[in-house]
Amino acid sequence: MSSENIVDRSLTVEQIAEFKNVFDTSETSSLMQNVVTQRDVNEVALNRGIVTESVHSFSNLLDDWSVTNQARSGRCWMFAGLNMFRVESKDVLNVKEFEFSQNYLMFWDKIERANFLLEAIIDTADKPIDDRTVSWLLQRGVEDGGQWDMFVSLVKKHGVVPKTVMPETESSSNSMRMNSMLNYQYRQGAKKIRDLYAQESGLEEMRTSKKDTLSAMYQILAIHLGSPPDQFFWQWRDKDGGFQRDGDVTPIDFAQKYIVTPMDDYVCLVHDPRTSSPTGKTFTIQYLGNVVDGPQIKYINISIDVMKDIAIRMIQDGKPVWMGCDTGKQMHRDLGIWDAELFDYPGVYETEFSMDKAERLEYHQTRMTHAMLFTGVDLVDGKPRRWRVENSWNDKVGDKGFCLMNDSWFAEYMFEISAPKSYLPQDILDAWDDDPITLPPWDPMGSLAG
Repeated sequence: MSSENIVDRSLTVEQIAEFKNVFDTSETSSLMQNVVTQRDVNEVALNRGIVTESVHSFSNLLDDWSVTNQARSGRCWMFAGLNMFRVESKDVLNVKEFEFSQNYLMFWDKIERANFLLEAIIDTADKPIDDRTVSWLLQRGVEDGGQWDMFVSLVKKHGVVPKTVMPETESSSNSMRMNSMLNYQYRQGAKKIRDLYAQESGLEEMRTSKKDTLSAMYQILAIHLGSPPDQFFWQWRDKDGGFQRDGDVTPIDFAQKYIVTPMDDYVCLVHDPRTSSPTGKTFTIQYLGNVVDGPQIKYINISIDVMKDIAIRMIQDGKPVWMGCDTGKQMHRDLGIWDAELFDYPGVYETEFSMDKAERLEYHQTRMTHAMLFTGVDLVDGKPRRWRVENSWNDKVGDKGFCLMNDSWFAEYMFEISAPKSYLPQDILDAWDDDPITLPPWDPMGSLAG
C-alpha cells in the first residue's frame, strides 16, 4: 500500500481543522456546549420519560426493614451478604431491626487477605518484579472489595457478631488512610520476602518474615478498627417485649445459632457473554481470594435468562438475592434508578456508544463493581419489568435507600448472583462439579465488588 493512502500517523493540523469543522457545523453541538459547560452531563442527558415511568411498586416484595450504610468504604459485598443473612436471623431473634457487625468481618478480611497475598508473593518469588502476575499482586493490594465466596470464607472461619459488639469506627466507614498504611506494610513485606528469596533463603525464613509483616498489620488494624472479640455477653429484648439472654458466646457460636441461611448450599452464578467463556462451564481466578485454604473461588457461567429465572423464583420463595453488577453505568444515584437508556449520551454528543456487553468486557469498559440485594421484582404476565434493590448507601437515595432496576438494565450490566443449588437447572447443577477453568488474575470476571 502506497504511503499516500495511509492516514497520517501523527495528529495533523489538517485533522484538527476537520474535527473543528464537524463541531462548528453541527446543529446541536454549540447548544450542548452551552448547557454541559454549566450542568452535569447526566442531568442534561437524563431521559425524563424513563424517570416518570419508574415507580417503586412491585408485585413481589420482601423488604420491611431499614437499609444499611457502608459509608466511604468498599465493603458492599459483605454488607450485602450480612443483609441477606439478617432477613432470617432477625426472625430467629424475634426483632424488628438487626445488623451484624460489618466492622468485625472487615478486620478479619484485611488480615486474612494480607496473608493470602503474601503467600502469593512467596509462590511467585522466583519471577521477575515486572512479571505481569507479580505486578498484579502488588497493584491489587489489601483493598476493600470482594466476592461471594470470599464472604463465605470469612463467616465460616471467624463467625459473626452483632453490630453493637463491634460497631463502626472512623476508619471502617472511611477506609482510605487505613488502607494506605496496610498497603505500605504489605508491599514492604513483599519486598522483604523477595529479597530473602534472592538471597537463597528457604521457605521457613520467608514465612517468618511474612509473620512479622502480619503482626505489624494486625497492630494497624486494631488501632483503626478496634480489637475483635474472642467472646461476648449477649442479651437482648425482642419485639414482643420479652427479655432474652444467651450469656457468653463466641463469634462462631453466634453464627451457628443465628445464621440459618445454608451458605454452604449457595453457589456463584455469572453471566459472561464472551466467546472465550462458554455457558455451562465452571471457572476460577488465579490468586483471587482472602482465606488461605478456604473455599475455592468458583462460579459457573449461565445465560442471562436463566439468571433472571433463578432470581425470580428465589424472591417468590421469600429469599433475597445477593448480586453483583456494574453499578455506575446508566444510573442516577439520587433517584436510585437504573435503566439501559437512562442517559441519552448519543443525543448529547452526536456519536455512537455501540459496544455490546461482551465487547465492553473485553475492552475494559465494564466489570462487576458493586454488590447488593434483590428484594423484589415486578412481574407482568410472568415476565420481569423492574427489580427492587436493597443498596447500602444509606436511606437518602432512591426509596429510603432501596433502588429500582428496570429489566433493560439487568441484561446489560448484571454479572453475578448467589443461589442455592436447588434452584439450578439440572444441566447447570451437573456441570457444577466439573473442574473449573482457571483464568488469569487480571481477567475482568475477577473484579471485586466495592
